[in-house]
Amino acid sequence: MEKREYKYRKRGKKMVFQAAGFIILLVFYGCYFTKMILQKKKGIQTDQIGKGKTGFVKGIEITMKIVTILVPAAEFVSIIWKLSLLPLWARVLGVVFGICGVAVFVCAVITMQDNWRAGVSETDKTELVTKGIYQISRNPAFLGFDLVYIGILLMFFNRVLFGVSVLAILMLHLQIVNVEEDFLIVTFGDSYLEYRKKVCRYFGRKIGRK
Repeated sequence: MEKREYKYRKRGKKMVFQAAGFIILLVFYGCYFTKMILQKKKGIQTDQIGKGKTGFVKGIEITMKIVTILVPAAEFVSIIWKLSLLPLWARVLGVVFGICGVAVFVCAVITMQDNWRAGVSETDKTELVTKGIYQISRNPAFLGFDLVYIGILLMFFNRVLFGVSVLAILMLHLQIVNVEEDFLIVTFGDSYLEYRKKVCRYFGRKIGRK
């Protein structure tokens, strides 16, 4: 009887994490694609990844796009199979990371309004957004991606998911450092440079800056 109860409790915990994983992915990617659809209705092409780019920049953006497609596929399979090699506390921490990631991403998308793009566009006229969540993070959308990736990884840890998640986080970072920031400097000049002096790349404000 005790073994059977233990088995049921263990199965119940797996189902709780499975449900949490699906909800996190549903809300996160639901927000992503809903924003794209709403902008498309306004004639805005949200997905600018690799478009109009050449050389190193195009290579980064295309690679980033590929790995960020592979990650949700690996996440979905991991959730379906309930794969996990980590203890309970790590999985609970993963839920917290995932929820935080969704919250940060949703705030970023809402705050950006119609200035939001996936990838950079040299043809669309956009504004430099520094209000709301952008007062404590220069790249909250990227931070949201990272937190969700880490959260799902902790919840359903396996080697394949670890590999694609780390690669995706690396590519997102390269996109920021080698593409996004250079674009913002060229487009907004001193306004962005002043903003960069005050706000950290991922989270926090720089000490002594107002």
